[in-house]
Amino acid sequence: MKPKKQPVNPNWLQLQEKLKSQVPRAPKPSVGSQNEFKRSVLGKRKERYDSDDDDEEEESDDDSPASILIPTNSDCSLTNEIAMDCEMVGVGSQGNKSALGRVTLVNTWGNVIYDEFVRPVERVVDFRTEVSGIRPRDMRKAKDFQDVQMKVVELINGRILVGHALHNDLKALLLSHPKKDIRDTSEYRPFLKEGRKRALRVLADEFLGVKIQDGEHCPIEDARAAMLLYQRNKRVWEKSIKDHFKFNVKRKKFNRKRKP
Repeated sequence: MKPKKQPVNPNWLQLQEKLKSQVPRAPKPSVGSQNEFKRSVLGKRKERYDSDDDDEEEESDDDSPASILIPTNSDCSLTNEIAMDCEMVGVGSQGNKSALGRVTLVNTWGNVIYDEFVRPVERVVDFRTEVSGIRPRDMRKAKDFQDVQMKVVELINGRILVGHALHNDLKALLLSHPKKDIRDTSEYRPFLKEGRKRALRVLADEFLGVKIQDGEHCPIEDARAAMLLYQRNKRVWEKSIKDHFKFNVKRKKFNRKRKP
């Protein structure tokens, strides 16, 4: 026989409900732990934003005006146009005589095809580092002047030579180049101001919107700037040379006819 179920006291039910409602809450975190939590979460978020900002900065760098000097391909082949830039060091008793310290050649796209430090025949007295960027340690891996000279001749022979104030570079190399194959940005008439020559950094700033030669010069950057100046004006530049050549031919013929 089953025992009879005793009725539950209503007071006991109320006590049970009261005990359930009084479940202990989780301890409130202290101010220090709260700050640590915020730092841990927000810190990660900040790192993520920082990395995003870095990416944006990299992207902005890619889109910056200076990036136009960066080659768009990796083709280092010889092209019909070669840009050259040289850096000088000081030789002689006072170091006031210039000698070749580095020579750089780039192709049409601005890719380096030759870049060597040069050991002058005379002892270097002044490395002119603040401008040339050449230091004594660079002479350890420098090549002899004659070897560099022969290599440059081989590379520029029969090609259009682009550069700025090329007569200085050719003089340092003890070389000459056919005038009809020289494209000198310091002598191109549209680049002159009131008939006067201007520095390469000024032309790069005005016509390319880039800053170069801010401190130590980089011959790679300078050669690329000269090449880009030429490429952007190539059609008009070449036409002016052809017209000038035709004019000289006609003038010579006319002078021959005038002779008795």
